[in-house]
Amino acid sequence: MDYLPVEVIGNILSRLGGARDVVIASATCRKWREAYRKHLQSLTFNSADWPFYRDLTTNRLEILITQTIFQTTGLQGLSIVMDDANKFSAGTVMAWLMYTRDTLRRLSYNVRTTPNVNILEICGRQKLEDLVLAHNSITGVEPSFQRFPCLRSLSLSYVSISALDLNLLLSACPLIESLELVSLEIAMSDAQVTIELSSPTLKSVYFDGISLDKFILEADSIEFLHMKDCVLELFELIGNGTLKHFKLDDVSVIHLDIMETSESLEVVDVNHFTMVWPKFYQMISRSQKLRKLRLWDVVFDDDDEIIDLESIAAGFSQLTHLSLSYDLKDGAAHYSLQGTTQLVNVTVLELGWTLINDVFSIWVEELLRRCPNLKKLIIYGVVSETKTQGDCQILATFTWSIVQLMRKYIHVEVQFEYE
Repeated sequence: MDYLPVEVIGNILSRLGGARDVVIASATCRKWREAYRKHLQSLTFNSADWPFYRDLTTNRLEILITQTIFQTTGLQGLSIVMDDANKFSAGTVMAWLMYTRDTLRRLSYNVRTTPNVNILEICGRQKLEDLVLAHNSITGVEPSFQRFPCLRSLSLSYVSISALDLNLLLSACPLIESLELVSLEIAMSDAQVTIELSSPTLKSVYFDGISLDKFILEADSIEFLHMKDCVLELFELIGNGTLKHFKLDDVSVIHLDIMETSESLEVVDVNHFTMVWPKFYQMISRSQKLRKLRLWDVVFDDDDEIIDLESIAAGFSQLTHLSLSYDLKDGAAHYSLQGTTQLVNVTVLELGWTLINDVFSIWVEELLRRCPNLKKLIIYGVVSETKTQGDCQILATFTWSIVQLMRKYIHVEVQFEYE
């Protein structure tokens, strides 16, 4: 250990993460204390990591964090995540940020202060590359002054911000590639809540818990879009056909338009979503590179509407992974079995139900016939806690029919997943 360069020791300490562990380890010897002071790269204060944080008064905690930070030089990563039990002095928090901002590359900040600390004003025009901001408010963004020339990743969670300031903030990040917006509190200027964002460099976008009337995103380089638990009247994505991965998870949107960017789609993953199948199919049908299609627990506006297997087979010839959830609560088969076009490249097939009946077995058999090169079949099902004799008989009959069916397809690996 004596021959380890002090820079390597600094790297080891940086990988410990929690500030308490770093301070304890640095007490090993004089050389390790030197590594802590001069070569430590990252430091994390998280109230969830060490319960003792909660036993300290706010004033004592401020002193502890201040002493720990001010003994370092050249921090590149700083994470301060404190629960709402403490409200820190704005002056103290500003001192932490002012001391580290010249070298900081990564900042994760979830601290409640009195009054609010303007992170953009303190950390703007510096070398910051990754900013994670939570439980804060942003007002009066000035892109010319509060500019982030090196920022590549921005995450805002439970942040109060106006639609205008959000767009200005994005324009102040000329190199940004990743954007996460979680449960934003959008300041309204009129009755209709509308957000229009534009960035030529964005590649990955994640929205969670966003409720708006209209959301328009213009991103010429976008490759990944994931929306979760969102309620929107209109969402439109404008781009240059670069989108590769599109995921909707428990989203309610009346008008959805990603057609301009859909020609390079490789993955479409839809879960708990109400759709009009012809419109949705038309929106993604331009993609000739689609490899994975997942339509899980989808609901249709029209009870008589179907998703026909023929359109999937004919429209997406490169498909290798197909996942379909089958809901027979109303007795209607939402996935038509008509047509003869085969899914020759599909090797993984996932099928699910919420209420099993005889039609499901027929549907499984037809899909197996249409996938001649299938290697793996996964069947998902819901089994209620209380079962009548009739329910048990239906499940037994289904299991027997699948066993009989798979004797014809001995080359296919079968798995059952029940919840």
